[in-house]
Amino acid sequence: RKQRGVFIGANDGASGVALLAELGTWMPQLESKYGVDFVLFDGEELVYDDDRDPYFLGSRYFAQDYVTNPPPHQYKAAVLLDMVADADLQLYQERHSMRWRDSRPLVEDIWRTAKELGVTEFVARRGYEIRDDHLMLHDIAKIPACDIIDFDYRKPGSRQSFWHTTQDTPDKCSALSLAKVGWVVSEWLKQL
Repeated sequence: RKQRGVFIGANDGASGVALLAELGTWMPQLESKYGVDFVLFDGEELVYDDDRDPYFLGSRYFAQDYVTNPPPHQYKAAVLLDMVADADLQLYQERHSMRWRDSRPLVEDIWRTAKELGVTEFVARRGYEIRDDHLMLHDIAKIPACDIIDFDYRKPGSRQSFWHTTQDTPDKCSALSLAKVGWVVSEWLKQL
């Protein structure tokens, strides 16, 4: 493949990490009977040749290790945060997450929390079917999984996406979008 430029990855990559970093500062205040682990995966799209290179290297390794070397605890849910800083945030329910019977209640709980909080960017309608790290967590590790992702990442009224382009820069992102997603996730965690 011909190189198409240097990708900053402000939304696709950095936004989920930024949100987890902020949630991490809040976690000591969470009162819950459940523990929360933050896992950061690498190598999701380290693909140079579709016929040779596998997707999801980090999450595949994590899921296989979880099955092969089970920890003393069992994960009840996995929530993937990807592309959550779009300035024009619209979070639809990802199709795989809604199709899986064990994961649908997880998605519905998170979107219900958003509705209760008045965060209208969480749209209770099915959106894209996304190939993302949640597939490995669900299919290999058998963990109910949800992908919170705004895959419609473009300038309003335009057909050109910023995804995987040199245009995925901080000026297309919003701190308010991150705050809203973080608020929903933190309030959902409090309700567990």
